[in-house]
Amino acid sequence: MQSPEQQIAEHVRAALIEAAKCAYEDAGISGLCAEGRWENALGALQTFDLQGLLKKVHPSERDGF
Repeated sequence: MQSPEQQIAEHVRAALIEAAKCAYEDAGISGLCAEGRWENALGALQTFDLQGLLKKVHPSERDGF
């Protein structure tokens, strides 16, 4: 059984992977090369709304971590 912290970490990991995949695919549809797609995926990770995700995953933490 995972601790609450481990569960939150797994949710964050899954959300970041999904954000990177979507950004990479969207960049490909827009015609970017592999390097541009990778840069777009990294940008999605850098701008990901962690506080918003944490509020969804653990609503009792109103002020974040």
